[in-house]
Amino acid sequence: MIEITETEALNRVAAYCSTAEHCRAEIAEKLQRWGIAYDAIDRIINRLEQEKYIDEERFCRAFINDKYRFAKWGKMKIGQALQLKKISSSVYWPYLNEIDEEEYHAVLQKLLAAKRKSVRAESEYELNGKLVRFALSRGFEMKDICRCIEVSEENDYSE
Repeated sequence: MIEITETEALNRVAAYCSTAEHCRAEIAEKLQRWGIAYDAIDRIINRLEQEKYIDEERFCRAFINDKYRFAKWGKMKIGQALQLKKISSSVYWPYLNEIDEEEYHAVLQKLLAAKRKSVRAESEYELNGKLVRFALSRGFEMKDICRCIEVSEENDYSE
């Protein structure tokens, strides 16, 4: 393995951070894989934070937006993913709570409607069970799932 100096490591991760949002844990892991000493990792990360290459709050906003809008994840799954990235719930909860409630339910409604078309079930009860499990796996909360399943059932009967 090629030895990499602290300055080279700093320059490489600064370039890496300038292309996309990353959190402390991702950068620390990358530096560890490169074989950088733990005290040097702390210095590098602190410098990156001072120079605003790393900003946990900015990372949270971008991560939440991407996972919610593009991957169609629910708040619980997004929160768990951020915890795995060692981000404090006090940092990410305010941004999760900024998600518009109506838009959030509309996303879940569309997911459930699409899934309803592809699920095979013997009864409405079995179908709803499968839809609930699907929505839970996407990180949506039970209260939101129940609300959307009730609404979608009403829509089915009116057609």
